[in-house]
Amino acid sequence: MVDATRPFRTKPVPTPDPPASRTTLTLLGLGALGVVYGDIGTSPLYTLQACFTGQSSLPILSANVIGILSLILWTLTITVTLKYVIFVLRADNHGEGGILALLALLNILNLRPHPRLKRRRRWFLVLGLLGATLLYGDGMITPAISVLSAIQGLGVITPALNRYIVPITILVLIFLFAIQRRGTGDISNWFGPVMAFWFLVLALTGLLEVIHHPFILVSLNPLIGIGFLIGHEVAGFLVLGAVILAVTGAEALYADLGHFGRTPIRLAWFALVFPGLILNYLGQGALLLHNPNAINAPLYQLVPHWALIPTVLLATAATIIASQSIISGSFSLMGQSIRLNQTPRLKIIQTSHEKRGRIYIPTLNWLLMLGTIGLVIAFQTSNNLAGAYGVAISTLMWITTIFLMLLAYQKWKWHPLKIAAVLGGFLLIDTIFWLSTLTKIEAGGWFPLLVSLVLFTLMLIWSNGRQELITRLRADIEPWNLFLDHLKKSPPVRVPGTAVYFTAPNLGVPPTLAKQLAHLKCLHEQIILLTVVTEDMPTVHGENRLEIENLGQNFYRAFIHFGFMQNQNIPVALSAGALKDGLPFDPLQATYFIGRESLIIPEHAPWPRIPRRIFAFLSRNASRATDFYEIPAERAIEFGIRVSLSPDH
Repeated sequence: MVDATRPFRTKPVPTPDPPASRTTLTLLGLGALGVVYGDIGTSPLYTLQACFTGQSSLPILSANVIGILSLILWTLTITVTLKYVIFVLRADNHGEGGILALLALLNILNLRPHPRLKRRRRWFLVLGLLGATLLYGDGMITPAISVLSAIQGLGVITPALNRYIVPITILVLIFLFAIQRRGTGDISNWFGPVMAFWFLVLALTGLLEVIHHPFILVSLNPLIGIGFLIGHEVAGFLVLGAVILAVTGAEALYADLGHFGRTPIRLAWFALVFPGLILNYLGQGALLLHNPNAINAPLYQLVPHWALIPTVLLATAATIIASQSIISGSFSLMGQSIRLNQTPRLKIIQTSHEKRGRIYIPTLNWLLMLGTIGLVIAFQTSNNLAGAYGVAISTLMWITTIFLMLLAYQKWKWHPLKIAAVLGGFLLIDTIFWLSTLTKIEAGGWFPLLVSLVLFTLMLIWSNGRQELITRLRADIEPWNLFLDHLKKSPPVRVPGTAVYFTAPNLGVPPTLAKQLAHLKCLHEQIILLTVVTEDMPTVHGENRLEIENLGQNFYRAFIHFGFMQNQNIPVALSAGALKDGLPFDPLQATYFIGRESLIIPEHAPWPRIPRRIFAFLSRNASRATDFYEIPAERAIEFGIRVSLSPDH
């Protein structure tokens, strides 16, 4: 079976959502605390520690503490507040965010670009898909380092508990991934309040330490950070690879834009998240000024001993929420990628009837779990994992800035000088951070890059394979006008009912239709040639969903438009749209004919044919069209179609 991933007729127009009330904005802002800011909210557990115990190995001196703290505070201010909260959140695709939504907004996913832009579009597409795959490597490291750093608080209570840290972390991770299949609808109602309490604890514990040692406030001067970098040269450059850990959840602000909206995300950041993070980092820095031994767990050392156990439990809950956020983001990104036909179809389960974005992908879930547990076993401590953390996210941030500059020029119509002055500064900072994280590749940073490279290669093989498959099918298919002429001259037997044949745009006679006529010598009384179109917008409303064209002789060509965030339920969409357009269609009387391609590869294929073998394997193991398009199995008939993918064919 083949489908389309770009429209070639009139593009549907999205319907704007009504403005939200003040109460709704407050509730959405509370929800954003749990989903959007879970990752960045737990970074104080390990960031400052990693700055002093990582590659740079700087001594814990007052000048170093103040200089590094200044870098952390201004990285939060420039990268998160200015870049993401102010600028990147403006780049919404009809309310949706994330790297794939940005690609769609720039029309980079269009499969029929202008010939002069074709090569440039392909490079941007490669860059965008690479950025998308980086999230999956980050999706394995985030749960590992977050939960591990929280459980390590047991060692602060008593060193005797150190040997239980890794086993308890693994049990928590197994629980986390096991509950994904049940959905997070009920649990997520508690995410916002728990994270709100967490940020209040961060702010309060940090503020109390700052009151006792107010000298730490000099780190608010950005010149202190700049002077630290200049004075320490190589060591200062290396420490940036740990400083970036403070903003590793920034990409979630953009990815979760469609779940909460721009205003609630900004409201939560300025009202609670940003002040809480700033105060806690200042408190940790103040603590290190008079107690350098606190570097092993500076956040827990801010807490009175009697409150350690509740704080460890609260931190564990916060890290579970942070992990849930990145896992849900991985599901959402994979769902978009599947619907845009950039990856093979996988089973997608909708876990909420009210929230369209809440989905569960079993295959991805268990792969993430195995990778996360493997990281915990291999690295043992959060400090060791910090060496692997940051490479993927710094690369993704750099790619996002490139596309933001392109968007400012193409859509916002900014002058090139304005782009260079405003966004060029972000690109410079992202480039410096990216180069600093590349020094961590040997220490574990290779892992997310390897995951990204494997997934990126599979995506390219799948995308190119689908295009080659359609090209091969089109070469062997009879043109539609000739087929209709043959039917006029020699009409076949027409049986009652409606037959639906899936076809790519301008493909001609669907192979399944030709096979039915050849083998059964009959056709249904009413025939619909259906093309599924995934648009560059997140949702397509019902009034724009279906287009129908009468081809004569009771043949109809139909185009069903879906957004890249929508589940593609064909019977429901076809029933609702057909009734509106006056096409008699009874879903209980319809039969769906689906092609199941059997791809033929020569036995002793040389290296250039290996990608075709991989594509054939992915195609065989992809989810069935009946499951993906929610077609009742009893109303579907599959035809096997043999297609040769030999380069010499």
